[in-house]
Amino acid sequence: MRFKKFTSVAAAFLLAGAAHAQLTETEQRIVAAVKQRTPAALELLEKSVRINSGTLNPEGVRAVGDIFRAELDALGFKTRWIDMPPAMKRAGHLVATQEGGQGKRLLLLGHLDTVFEKGSSVPLWERQGERVRGQGVNDMKGGDVIMIEALRALRTVGALDQARLEIMFTGDEERSGQPLEIARADMVAMGKRADYALSFEGSNKHAGVDTASIARRSSGGWVLNVKGKPAHSMGVFSERSRYGAIYETARILNAFREQVIEPSLTFNPGLVFGGTDISYAEDKATASAFGKSNVIARDAQVLGDLRYLSPEQGERARQKMQAIVSAGNLPGTSATISFSENYPPMPPTEAGGKLVELYSKASQDAGLGRIDILDPSLRGAGDVQFVAPYTVGIDGLGAQGRGAHTDDEDLEIASIERGAVRAALLIYRLTRSPVN
Repeated sequence: MRFKKFTSVAAAFLLAGAAHAQLTETEQRIVAAVKQRTPAALELLEKSVRINSGTLNPEGVRAVGDIFRAELDALGFKTRWIDMPPAMKRAGHLVATQEGGQGKRLLLLGHLDTVFEKGSSVPLWERQGERVRGQGVNDMKGGDVIMIEALRALRTVGALDQARLEIMFTGDEERSGQPLEIARADMVAMGKRADYALSFEGSNKHAGVDTASIARRSSGGWVLNVKGKPAHSMGVFSERSRYGAIYETARILNAFREQVIEPSLTFNPGLVFGGTDISYAEDKATASAFGKSNVIARDAQVLGDLRYLSPEQGERARQKMQAIVSAGNLPGTSATISFSENYPPMPPTEAGGKLVELYSKASQDAGLGRIDILDPSLRGAGDVQFVAPYTVGIDGLGAQGRGAHTDDEDLEIASIERGAVRAALLIYRLTRSPVN
């Protein structure tokens, strides 16, 4: 038993040494610089998480931005705050730049806001052994800290001086300000200048292996409005009274389920309401309906979510849904549907796959294991999608945790160090790649 234990420990040291040998002397110093800062990185995370920065709390979003801005200022970046028009009711964005003359130009993306609005009952910060629970700890203040710590390690060893970097921390990723043409204009401009975009949303494990994303589905929606003829329920199905709005709504939704489904496509009816009179308050996301069980419904409405992997898939889905809504209406009913898109789709690309290979190589060289590509159906939308048409993007470079967007959102503390090591090595290698 002792021999087995000794040989397993020895094997572990040999494997670690082999991985270590894959790193240059400078890269070894980068890894050491990250590890030296591990306790301080957790303190920075706590400092940011203890401030509520729900999207609709602009003061809190800016306060978190001030924390990260001070860190970037100290690292020598030129920083500025981009305000949004007052009518958008959003805090704005933090931008940092360094105009070096070496290697690929990188755009690094994070966000300051969380889904937990001011007054949320979720604790701001709770240490639970080797994990932390809190508001936005995983989505995505953990990723923001990983980005900053990776850059700090590079600066510490003098490996950042000539890099060409632009950084944007958005203040409205969770509930984007409208119109998007204004809210994401600066990000798109940065994407057009960048050779690569690295986004630090949370990292996922799949089948026990760490992953990154090179494809993300769109985030948009649809609104279905249905009309029927109000009448006493005793006459439902009759020639005079017909079917009413709710039966027609059920027909349409079931037809969607039967006729529109294809791989990587989802369409979810998140809110359904109907009756004699209905209304919806968008600012409160609250519906109300008046009706009685013995009255055939006059109106119904459905608010739905639509996600697709490519523009072509999205167009197919919209056409099929529109055809179902327009044709085959139950007698005495009519229906209309409208569509919206908030986040454009990010289809997978060969260049994205090669970028993951570089990221995986950096991780393996550091002894942290390989990185696989995550199935896009296993995560939602993110800011990297706005720049994906103009550059090569990768997401999921952030912290690992569970329960994002829920009361139990948490983070694995050790993932801060792992993420910072991987990101620092990837940035170092990309910023030393020759400019084409």
